[in-house]
Amino acid sequence: MRNWFTCLLVCLLGVLVGLSASQGGYPFQDPALGAEERITDLIGRMTLAEKIDCLANRAAVPRLGVKGSPHIEGYHGVAQGGPSNWGRRNPTATTQFPQAYGLGSTWDPELVRRVAAQEAREARYLYQSARYDRSGIIVRAPNADLARDPRWGRTEEVYGEDPYLVGTLATAFTRGLQGDDPRYWTAAALLKHFLANSNEDLRTSSSSNFDERLWREYYAKPFEMAVREGGSRALMAAYNAVNGTPAHVHPMLRDIVMKEWGVDGIICTDGSGLRLLVTDHKAFPDLPAAAAACLKAGINHFLDQHREPVTEAVKRGLVTEAEIDQALRGLFRVSIRLGLLDPPERVPAASIGAPGDPEPWAQPETRALVREVTRRSIVLLKNSAGLLPLDRSKVRSVAVVGPLANQVLLDWYSGTPPYTVTPRDGIERAAGSPPAGASRVGMNWVGDTGDAAVELARRQDAAIVCIGSHPEGNAGWALVSSSSEGKEAVDRQAITLPPGQEEFIRRVYEANPRTVVVLISSFPVALPWAAVNASTILHVTHNSQELGNALADVLFGDADPGGRLVQTWPKSLDQLPSMMDYDIRHGRTYMYFRGEPQYAFGHGLSYTTFAWDRLRTSAASMARTGAIEVAVDVRNTGARAGDEVVQLYVRYPDSKVERPLKQLRGFARATLKPGESRTVTLRLAAADLAYWDAARHAWTIEPGRVELMVGRSSADADLTLKQMVTVNP
Repeated sequence: MRNWFTCLLVCLLGVLVGLSASQGGYPFQDPALGAEERITDLIGRMTLAEKIDCLANRAAVPRLGVKGSPHIEGYHGVAQGGPSNWGRRNPTATTQFPQAYGLGSTWDPELVRRVAAQEAREARYLYQSARYDRSGIIVRAPNADLARDPRWGRTEEVYGEDPYLVGTLATAFTRGLQGDDPRYWTAAALLKHFLANSNEDLRTSSSSNFDERLWREYYAKPFEMAVREGGSRALMAAYNAVNGTPAHVHPMLRDIVMKEWGVDGIICTDGSGLRLLVTDHKAFPDLPAAAAACLKAGINHFLDQHREPVTEAVKRGLVTEAEIDQALRGLFRVSIRLGLLDPPERVPAASIGAPGDPEPWAQPETRALVREVTRRSIVLLKNSAGLLPLDRSKVRSVAVVGPLANQVLLDWYSGTPPYTVTPRDGIERAAGSPPAGASRVGMNWVGDTGDAAVELARRQDAAIVCIGSHPEGNAGWALVSSSSEGKEAVDRQAITLPPGQEEFIRRVYEANPRTVVVLISSFPVALPWAAVNASTILHVTHNSQELGNALADVLFGDADPGGRLVQTWPKSLDQLPSMMDYDIRHGRTYMYFRGEPQYAFGHGLSYTTFAWDRLRTSAASMARTGAIEVAVDVRNTGARAGDEVVQLYVRYPDSKVERPLKQLRGFARATLKPGESRTVTLRLAAADLAYWDAARHAWTIEPGRVELMVGRSSADADLTLKQMVTVNP
């Protein structure tokens, strides 16, 4: 009787517990409680197997009604399809912006924030819409690594070579993804790849070696900015080692990222990173030992087959259940910030994708945003003959030729765009539908580099040559079609164009000197013939669904090409140190490059002209805890609207330690009408002038003179306006 009664009580208790869970009765489901109290309650209800399962790609506990979110890719648009078939289902259309390298070329943090906000909305829509129910709201972006070498195969994924520029844009992207709500994120920004991950050929076993100053001042700075200023609480460890210790188990994760910067959310492995600790780095005898070391270092999310290794690690006593509990707290902090444990009516972003909410990628304002971003990413490298913008009264026919004339190429981390506009499509549309009062322009095209393309160019008033790289190397995984190509798992062996392309430019130019070279590439490209002899060169990156329309807008003068380069473009490989030399003081980036580049960091031309005047500061000196304002007057002296990017560089003539030749410390992009003047004001804090003192393990602000330089590029800053300020003792 007693046994029967006991069984009945147990059954009733089970029913009540299930009913309580369905009604949101668990303490972890109560938004009024503190996050840590909720997390403690949730973890206390989980079995060891459930805990280990949560260390995977989705922190979900189905038995308790906890819905997690998988990670998704999203450097320049939600990736649920594309060349790599992200999402592993039928492709879902999502908005595709220019590659991250192109987003960087806008030098426009607010525009980058808007891109990320659009992406976050689309991720939420796919995740929450009953029609789709896919994707995720933890986004593996932005990539805060630095493009220290133009041979790096993943250069396309990052915003440039300068830590201040990259950190500013990574901060903007993070804010765009996570949104403005003080309590809930729209999506979580998971930074990649920590740290100093900028070689591909040896990435799974190599070590990136450099001193503590470069760690703090260069390689880690963009990540720190995105965490401290942008609010990211998640990042991915890199494949490589740092000074001999694999990044996945490096003390920097716990000692600096977590304890110093305050990352209390997700720190995940890269794909197969756990396995590579054993097979490639040979740092551990087996997977259980490697898994335990990862957890102790701060990793709490495995993009690996982790269940058996972690389970075995617990059995061996290599890691305790209490340590797993501690690791899980970071995952659930992110879940709470995303509103995944709260009633939907409390979460502002939960309404996205509700019945009647239109698909965000299909809206006119979305297409307009992509077109605007793409226009603003285009860099005018050269316009010595004044051919651009094309004058419809003089240019009555154009030839569009070259291997990229009728393609929009997608990269490995792309999604599937709802449509694409190729260069041919966009130019044809613009040529055939001129503004009121303008003449139509005839357009013909040939999409290759053969004789027919050259002959077509000869017969037209102007020729537009579309050439460049292939973002997937025009080959399978870890393969490329030429030494000029690069991508994930493959570094470039040459920085010139793929075979035959520059010779094609020369042939077209000789047939028709009124030739515009449109370089569509993911990297800097050395152009030994074209940079000297061709009069007109534009650069734009791949992947934008509005590529053709934006390009046509710039070619015909409906938009000014106000983009600027985010990397030093060398003339040849002879100007570069060894690929695996991570000490940038040996001649890398504009900060230490001592040769003459083909194009300087920050370079970019306009269709109009600007005059700069009256560089001034709000004070002649500042305290070590203070800041000043740096102002310059900029006036559009031309006949058309255009964009100028004011760049502020500093130099340290009194420094007692080696400092960069110059260092970017502020920038602003301004659009000015003809004749319009504007005062551009930039804030410069003394803290921005600090260097890392390795002996003291602290940031140090030196007293003394600091030279301020403003200009249109890192090269022009030496020629424009200068002024000295003093940091007081």
